[in-house]
This record gives sequence, structure tokens and C-alpha cells, in this order.
Amino acid sequence: MDMLQAPASAVPSQGPLLDRFGRTKHKLRISITDRCNMRCHYCMPEDPEWLPRDQILSFEELHRLAALFVRELGIRNIRVTGGEPLLRKGVTDFIAALKALRDDGLERVSLTSNAVLLDRHATALKAAGLDDVNISIDAMDPELFQRMTRGNLEQVLRGILAARDAGIPVKLNAGVIRGDNEQEVLPLTDWARRHGLPLRFIVFMPLDGRGGWRPERVVPEAEIIARLRTRYSVEPLPRTREPATYYRLDGDYRVGIISTVSNPFCASCDRVRLTATGEIFPCLFSPVSTGLKEALRAGAADAELTALIRKAVWHKGKGFIESAGYVQRAATMHALGG
Repeated sequence: MDMLQAPASAVPSQGPLLDRFGRTKHKLRISITDRCNMRCHYCMPEDPEWLPRDQILSFEELHRLAALFVRELGIRNIRVTGGEPLLRKGVTDFIAALKALRDDGLERVSLTSNAVLLDRHATALKAAGLDDVNISIDAMDPELFQRMTRGNLEQVLRGILAARDAGIPVKLNAGVIRGDNEQEVLPLTDWARRHGLPLRFIVFMPLDGRGGWRPERVVPEAEIIARLRTRYSVEPLPRTREPATYYRLDGDYRVGIISTVSNPFCASCDRVRLTATGEIFPCLFSPVSTGLKEALRAGAADAELTALIRKAVWHKGKGFIESAGYVQRAATMHALGG
């Protein structure tokens, strides 16, 4: 679908949060830390340098911005990300504070996690009002999982089941990279289906990490489907506004595929990202950002901050469909939050 572009100077001063192609933003991702207890090679440098703590926004500062997004700009869903958000002390209280914005229009508060620490936090997160959690899991083979992430698969599986047992809806996300884990499509599907957990496969995208993306490492959606068809009947489902295309397996289980490279969903994108340092990235593929921290700490009024946010989002590009290719930027994926 073609997107008509409005003049760059016509930034709206009120109403919903729009970009110049007419896409309304309803979802905000807030990264609360760049620190992580894994080292997934597609996400971060070999030896990451963590940001100094004084550069990270406080929870009070993050909450003030979140409240502006909800009250003034029409954001309805907030997802807390990292790094690994459970590494930051106070995350449960922050989620509870976000849930208090329900009276202002917020509908959901979600979390993205690697699940390593989830077994010890699941009950408290449920009590704080967390609506759901997305968890990355790229292999069911423990040795392969360790090679890809430097993590412990047993810890992750324990965290996944702890969240489920605490009553938190869980979604699983699995990146698929040729030469790493394309053979894990069926084992991951089998495990997720057996435990009644939704699963989405993510086609390898040309983002940062260690510069390892190459076209030949992409496992396209059609190949993932072909692998699934060796064991399951596969029925395509109607496309929605979600980033994933969904398929029904054997008539009783739904699996999704996020295929930005071959089947971009940019025309319906309704997301914006805020980093832990107060940088707005309107798009996952944005090479530049707009900083809010300086104005925030200089005592800017709500109206000034809201205007900065509107301007940053208004100038959002078309996305991957416009600038397909490798993305280099100052904020790497482990700080941007995916």
C-alpha cells in the first residue's frame, strides 16, 4: 500500500500522534536499561560498554514521559524493554505506576524479557498488573542456545513456565538465522504447541549487533512454512494490522511469522520507541533519533516535551520499505529494545 506524504512542516499541534504518512501511533516501547545478562550475537557487540547510570533516565522521568504519551498523544499500549528490563531494580514498581495510567486511556502494559530472571519475579509482576510478556527463545537444543546467546536454556524454560503458571499471558519469539538455527523451527513449534504458548518466528533483519547480517543468512517466510509443512497441515490466516502473518497448524494451533525483509508491515506501523536515555526512535530502522533528556532535565514544560515528541514522530520515514539495507546508528539493539 502506498503512503501519501504530508508536508514536513505541517506537524500537528493536537490530536493523535501521527507521522507524515498518516499512520497513528498507539504503541510505545520504553527501554529502561541497556544492560543484559545474555550476549545474543545478533543483538549486541562482543564486548558492550554499558551506559553510565547518570545518563539513564530515572523511573520518575520515564513515567512523566509515559504519562504525556498516554494523556496527550493517545498511546494505549506500553511495552517495557531493555536490555533485560528485569535487571533494573524497581521494574515491578514502575510497571505498577504505569498501570495507574489506565484512567487516562492506557489499556495494556507489557514486558519483553529473556526470562532468565522471570521465575523469581513472575508473581510480583502479576500482582503489579502486568498484562503479558514476550520472551525470546531461539533454540530448544541447549548447546546451540548457549552458542547463540551465552545463556542457559533451562533457566529460560523455567522462567517461561513460571510466568505462565503465575497467570501472565506469554508469547514466544524466535529469530531464525541460516547457519545457526533454521533446524530449530520444528522443535520450537512442537514445544510451544505442547505447552499451549503462542509462538512467532522473526526473519533475520538487517539491524546492528555485530554486523553479521547478510542476505544469504535470511531464512524467508516461505522456507519456514515449508519446514512446518513437513509435520503439520498449514492454513494461512487473514492478515491483520499486527506485524506477524499468522498460520493455523493442524487446525488447532496458531503460529506467526514476522517477515520484515520480504513482507514489510511498515504501512500499518503504529509504534514508537523511547530509549533509557530519553531518545525517541520513531522506527526500528531509524538511523537518527530525537533526544528528550536535555529538555526534560532543564525543566521543560509538558507542552514543550509534547511538541518535541510530535515533531520527532511526524518526521518518521516510510520504514524498511523505503531504506532496505543494513542499519548503522549510535543506539544498538540491546539499548533500543527491539
